[in-house]
Amino acid sequence: MHLRHYDNLRNFVVAARHESLSSAADELCLTKGALSHQIRNLEEELGFTLFERHSRGIRLSDKGRDLLATCQSAFNLIEQKANELRRTTRQALTIGMSTYFASRWLSPRLMDFIRQHPDIRLRIQPMVELFDLRQQEVDIAVRWGNGSWTDCRIQKLFDCPAWPTGNAEAMETVEKLGLETAFSGFTLLRDREDSNAWSEWYKTAGLTPMDRADTLIVPDPNVRVQAVLDGQGVALNDNLIQQEIEEKRLFRLSETELSDYGYYLAYPNEAAPNDAIELFDQWIRSLDPA
Repeated sequence: MHLRHYDNLRNFVVAARHESLSSAADELCLTKGALSHQIRNLEEELGFTLFERHSRGIRLSDKGRDLLATCQSAFNLIEQKANELRRTTRQALTIGMSTYFASRWLSPRLMDFIRQHPDIRLRIQPMVELFDLRQQEVDIAVRWGNGSWTDCRIQKLFDCPAWPTGNAEAMETVEKLGLETAFSGFTLLRDREDSNAWSEWYKTAGLTPMDRADTLIVPDPNVRVQAVLDGQGVALNDNLIQQEIEEKRLFRLSETELSDYGYYLAYPNEAAPNDAIELFDQWIRSLDPA
């Protein structure tokens, strides 16, 4: 048998990873209908069913699960070989991070690395969703959180606790009404739908557990800072907004903080060895976080 459309295998892998045609279609920049049509074409060409369809979505069939394992192994081998061939011609390094971290912490320090390693072609990849590092062709990423990720290998860069911030009006509300009453009326800004950072902070602060709908999802941290400045809600931030605090444009609303939060270096699982990664890793971990 000779497959005619190998692109459909990649689309199948993405759909299997998401277990959702809608989410997979968004990643692939396709419509849900187009992706569904491609998956069905692949099933017809293979002669067996890849997914079991049900009212709440899709689920891999036994044969689909076997094919997925083979596809992932084959794609990993292709990526490793491509990386090996790339390293024989040049040293290149792609670092994924939020524009918030890049502009507020890394940018003033980055020229030192460039001077030390002029042979490494460095690319800073702005990222909002710091996941699927392989898919986004990122060699190493910088993430903020408590380190509870399983989709990659991680290493602590430095501690940077999270605490609630608001504008002057929010600060006045806290001072007037007290923490719990004030927060019951605030819109909570979050970075993604499944984030539990606010729930963790409520628990740490000894407040009534969250059960509320007045939240606003703002994935980009720089946009989230601006939203707080504009009075759209309150957000968990860190010491990288020190300038806004000193200028009294933002205020720390509580001394309670998530002390286990910080910045982490994240590496794709099963990433091939790379001298450039090692050099960047050693350099960035040697820096003073202040």
